[in-house]
Amino acid sequence: VQLQASGGGLVQTGDSLRLSCVVSGRSFGSYIFGWFRQAPGKEREVVGTLRWSNGSIGYAESVKGQFTISRDYTKNTVYLQIHSLKPEDTAVYYCAARPIIMTVYKYWGQGTQVTVSS
Repeated sequence: VQLQASGGGLVQTGDSLRLSCVVSGRSFGSYIFGWFRQAPGKEREVVGTLRWSNGSIGYAESVKGQFTISRDYTKNTVYLQIHSLKPEDTAVYYCAARPIIMTVYKYWGQGTQVTVSS
């Protein structure tokens, strides 16, 4: 499975941004996709997950109501919509994938930088 994340950039406080993660490779119907972020000087954290087979979505408590995950079957793409961006959302955002039977994310995209100016 290959993951290609894009959509980051420099935005202002209050803006919205949609990140994309294009998935390719072997069949991934039994995979879970995760969006992560790593802010400067902090550990990487998961912000949300999506189970491809049934569309089940979960969010970290810290981003509920601000982040929205979705997918497009026709484009093999997972999205992360971020609303009302704040400077503390500045981070490198990654998409990752793992088979459902695994607990560790096996495949990672290259990351896309989101910088929010105040």
